[in-house]
Amino acid sequence: MNRKPISPPSSVLPNVGLSRRLFAMFYDSLLLLALLLCAAAVGTIFTEGEATDPGNPLMTTWLFFVSFFYFAWPWMNTGQTLGMKTWRIRLERIDGKPLTLWHVLLRFISAIPAVGLGGAGLLYMLLDKDNLALHDKFSETRMVDIKQIKE
Repeated sequence: MNRKPISPPSSVLPNVGLSRRLFAMFYDSLLLLALLLCAAAVGTIFTEGEATDPGNPLMTTWLFFVSFFYFAWPWMNTGQTLGMKTWRIRLERIDGKPLTLWHVLLRFISAIPAVGLGGAGLLYMLLDKDNLALHDKFSETRMVDIKQIKE
């Protein structure tokens, strides 16, 4: 799949701050929760309507893939989830090239502990001169502020 770089050039757009990231994450978490509830309901088709046991590896894997797809699809196509679109944030590679599945997967996997462990990976942004979180650094991506772009 041949993707064109998104304009304007990455070097022109500033990285987004922590507060807007948190608002976009909250918005996306509500949407993801609704999606996961629907996915769990679909999963009960295979158990004849019975609840699955906690920690069921098939259900856990199913919900993990649904979560990954929620982020990966929009990141690969537009660089924005619905929460990011609302808060005028876009995901880009640091070098300005198009996002690849590898970058998206690495970002998703590294964000789980970075965000999940008390948000330490996000708080790292306050110490970083480029305003990058730990999962930004690991995946060589950044969240840019697109407020100034007129659609």
